[in-house]
Amino acid sequence: MLQFEELKLQLTAMEPDIRELSNALGLEKMKMEIEQLEQRAAQPGFWDDVENSQKVLQKTGALKNKVAAYDELVSAYDDTLALIELANEEEDLTLLDEAQQELDKVKAELDKQTLQTLLTGEYDTKNAILTFHAGAGGTEAQDWAEMLYRMYNKWSDQHGFKAKTVDYLDGDEAGLKSAVLLIEGENAYGYLKSESGVHRLVRVSPFDASGRRHTSFASLEVMPEMDNTIDVEIRPEDVKMDVYRASGAGGQKVNKTSSAVRLTHIPTGIVVASQVERSQYQNRDIAMMMLKSKLIEIKEREHLEKIEDIKGVQKEIAWGAQIRSYVFMPYTMVKDHRTGFETGNINAVMDGDLDGFINAYLKAASLNKLNDNYDEE
Repeated sequence: MLQFEELKLQLTAMEPDIRELSNALGLEKMKMEIEQLEQRAAQPGFWDDVENSQKVLQKTGALKNKVAAYDELVSAYDDTLALIELANEEEDLTLLDEAQQELDKVKAELDKQTLQTLLTGEYDTKNAILTFHAGAGGTEAQDWAEMLYRMYNKWSDQHGFKAKTVDYLDGDEAGLKSAVLLIEGENAYGYLKSESGVHRLVRVSPFDASGRRHTSFASLEVMPEMDNTIDVEIRPEDVKMDVYRASGAGGQKVNKTSSAVRLTHIPTGIVVASQVERSQYQNRDIAMMMLKSKLIEIKEREHLEKIEDIKGVQKEIAWGAQIRSYVFMPYTMVKDHRTGFETGNINAVMDGDLDGFINAYLKAASLNKLNDNYDEE
């Protein structure tokens, strides 16, 4: 039947991409590495170094998950092809919707795994630390910053990542002045690094009784969470610590004692804060981790040889250089100014549908890298 023949053509067109994905993932190399890691785990004394053994097991598990995901994709392709061929042979139109749904699942999974092959940066596999700042404009900008904060929480939920609020400073009347969100999960930084920059909002303000149109800005900074395996030397005399009472989103008190910690790196002026834990010592550890992450991120971005070469807070974000615009009025559109990707479904975007923007950025970055390598040759 014509309907099933069309579905079969769409599905079989994916077969070369699925085969190529195996090479792009380095599947055979991955299987060899799993075998080597398992041999290490079987050696006597493996558990003598608990920290190292945990890392080996975590890496083994991550590699096994990637292999299993590819195998499941191949299996889903075969099952969907069998379903379409059976339905076509039986001329059973009641199976058309199911066949379409299974085809869509195969395509979505293929796209997802193909995208992962673009995550080749040194820190792409790590957790992501998102820092939100409201721009000038008072309540309007602070409300916009909170809308972005909600948007990335939604994105995190949809992708099975864990979002944890590390710091939150309420706005004067609504929204937030600043916030820090830790997104935990494999490749969190690899996906979200594309979101760093200034985000611009155009809408009729709910805070303006005259119903005028307003333009607001908020900045988002994204950096990878650095673990203890990466050594960063920070002199104690270079860090100033302040303590204060923590407050959560919406003004809700997290703790009545002065447990929140703010660290200032004196040589650079970098400020980080944590209030998520009830213990001052725990918050200091989290803030120190964030400070290390920030210093390494600046060092890498500025191509500096060492941390000490950072002379001051880097002003890489300018209000006139927004990466994306969100327009609610007079029409609805979200447009990324770096890639040209846009969509008219602004409500879906605000509910966390950011994959189109992230995919477009990663593909463009990969293409630029290939072109740079070609030029060097």
